[in-house]
Amino acid sequence: MNGTPSQTVGPYLAIVMPWEDGPVAEVGGYESVRISGQVFDGAGEAVPDALVETWQPEPATFARCATDDEGRWHVVVPRTPYVAVHVFARGLLRHLTTRICFDESALPDGVPVDRRDTLRPEETDDGYRFDIRIQAHPPQRETVFFDL
Repeated sequence: MNGTPSQTVGPYLAIVMPWEDGPVAEVGGYESVRISGQVFDGAGEAVPDALVETWQPEPATFARCATDDEGRWHVVVPRTPYVAVHVFARGLLRHLTTRICFDESALPDGVPVDRRDTLRPEETDDGYRFDIRIQAHPPQRETVFFDL
């Protein structure tokens, strides 16, 4: 008996996963922050058909943004110590999970010191930049993903 063949999570995300509120998850009483970036594949090429989801436990928020033709995405979310992230993209059998850490205390203990910068956003004129590297060469530049 053969099992069902595995399917990748993309590239039809724009068709099957629309999110009415899109990339904005502002909450009253919290400072909002804009996070933008690009999604890159193992060859360093932008991924034009990925989907980036962010969520936070407190305050409970959720935002979703598809990448454009140059792999760019952005969200506007409450400023908290960290933002959890899922990445869906062609070629992946399941989503990848990572974290954008604004505060040093939000970095998980198990992340090696030489890889922690892949979880830290870069401050820009209009918010923060956080590029997601699904694979990278050298491997130290690949975004840290968590097996949850």
